[in-house]
Amino acid sequence: MRGALKDRFGQGLPAAILLLSLAAGGSRLCAQQDPASPPAKEADKSADTAATPAPNPPAPNAPDGAASAKPDSPQPKVEPRDSGQQTKRILWIIPNFRSVSANTYLPPLSFKEKFWLATQDSFDYSSFIYAGIFAGAAMSGKSEPAFGQGATGYGDYFGHTFADDTVENYMVEAVMPALTKEDPRYYTLGTGGFFKRSGYALSRLLITRTDSGKKTLNLSEIVGAGAAAGISNTYYPTNTNQFVQTYQRWLSQIAQDGLGNLFKEFWPDVNKGVFRHKY
Repeated sequence: MRGALKDRFGQGLPAAILLLSLAAGGSRLCAQQDPASPPAKEADKSADTAATPAPNPPAPNAPDGAASAKPDSPQPKVEPRDSGQQTKRILWIIPNFRSVSANTYLPPLSFKEKFWLATQDSFDYSSFIYAGIFAGAAMSGKSEPAFGQGATGYGDYFGHTFADDTVENYMVEAVMPALTKEDPRYYTLGTGGFFKRSGYALSRLLITRTDSGKKTLNLSEIVGAGAAAGISNTYYPTNTNQFVQTYQRWLSQIAQDGLGNLFKEFWPDVNKGVFRHKY
């Protein structure tokens, strides 16, 4: 009996050892074939890392000038936007259609636009007021004795004054600029002292811009005003020296245009400082 059990135990022991070896090898093989399942501690670490939000990126550095700037530090001088800004009229009455605001660059005018500019200046309602004032001054000074006095004389003075202004406007603003390819508009300087700007305004009688924007001799003003004065001889009485009358009217027209340039140059300042842009 004991011998039988001993024989069976001796035969089963190697078999049991073999089974245990096979089981241990199988578990190791399974562990090597499943790398996607990390150990428990490593899995917990991975979960904690995924749950922790990423830190915010560092803010960009401010420019060097911004860090050192102070509210009370001196700032560069900048001209206001409304500096040298022109309006279509001066004091709601005087036409200002030819004036261009400071630091403004416009495309060239066509002949049609130049002609329309002269028409606006000639037949604006203010032109009749302007002619009436100068006609009264001429009659009081008896510049043309042949016209006489009274209502009839004033009518003659008014008609001739209005004709002078109209012919001069078309010659200076339309006809001559079209022939010489010059820009009849007044470009405001807008900055600088009184004498600098006054000199600039008066110099525009001799200097102007071409349609391409270059500086040139203002033939439109010089020759145009002279041509208008010559044309006026056709409707003035011939009992006076025609040459004297011609150059007097020529100089008178140029002087009026120079005075007009001064008004145009300083009108933006008056409108801003006195009238607070009311006009």
